[in-house]
Amino acid sequence: MAQISGVTLWRWLSADALKPWRHRTWIFPRDPQFAEKAGPVLDLYAKTSDGAALGPDDFVISADEKPSLQARRRKHPSLPPGPGQPMRVEHEYFRTGALTYLAAWDVHRAKLFGRCEHKTTIGAVDRLVEQVMATEPYRSAHRVFWIADNCSSHRGHKAAARLRARWPTVMLVHTPVHASRLNQIEIYFSIVQRKVVTPNDFPSLRELEDRLLAFQARYEKKADPFQWTFTRADLAELLAKLKARELGRVA
Repeated sequence: MAQISGVTLWRWLSADALKPWRHRTWIFPRDPQFAEKAGPVLDLYAKTSDGAALGPDDFVISADEKPSLQARRRKHPSLPPGPGQPMRVEHEYFRTGALTYLAAWDVHRAKLFGRCEHKTTIGAVDRLVEQVMATEPYRSAHRVFWIADNCSSHRGHKAAARLRARWPTVMLVHTPVHASRLNQIEIYFSIVQRKVVTPNDFPSLRELEDRLLAFQARYEKKADPFQWTFTRADLAELLAKLKARELGRVA
């Protein structure tokens, strides 16, 4: 009986076009107004609003919260990496608390603001907005478009009215429901996840907060605007494909 080595079998599978052991997760657009809500966000990234170009005194802020960041103190000290040896982190740990990291990103100027709070609340969100709006050029801006998801602390017309009452130039723009991927701050949060909180080895919440804010300051010094390439045309094409697929299933 012919035999195939494990190495050969793995090489064949790796070269094949189909790789059933790999997968990616995604969320099917569920918001009935997905296009109506996503379009204005994409327009702002392209420096337009309601068909007109943004002016020099218009700014676009992308903001969100990264909640429940735990500080885990390992039961034994982590061992540094060495030649041919990765860093070793003790599996067991003590929980020393959790915090929420709130951040706001100026889409076109690559300016970054952030703060740590005990949890996501209306007060915490308002303090982040205050942190941005208390500085120039936002304090004297004509309009500050504030892109956010549908978290309860900034959801709906009530939240928009609350922000406008305190900061008249702030215009809250919501992403579609379950579409935080359209919010550019999530790109920065993914960087934070990889470079700051992985591995999670912090003896205290204070050290976790200090690390987050120190990284934020260092990142901003070299930051450039994200090269956002997904446009309204891409959105229309995507939704058309999804609609055709759904119609095919119904048929």
